[in-house]
Amino acid sequence: MSEYQQFLVERNKVDFLIQKGYLINNILENLNGSYVDFIHPNDQSKETLHISTANGRKYFSSILIKQNTTSYIKNE
Repeated sequence: MSEYQQFLVERNKVDFLIQKGYLINNILENLNGSYVDFIHPNDQSKETLHISTANGRKYFSSILIKQNTTSYIKNE
């Protein structure tokens, strides 16, 4: 599988969890990629995704920035 196809798979998994209402809760970075923990605010269910591509890391980082900006604006 090409790196771009791998990125598309990772992006679709992230989008699926975000659409279901999950929020990024924790990120563990290592040489094998990133392990992104998602948590659902209603039932506290957790999911973990392994993101190994550079574009996948950039993608979830942009979602995290948006998530944090939105929560900051709500708290004001």
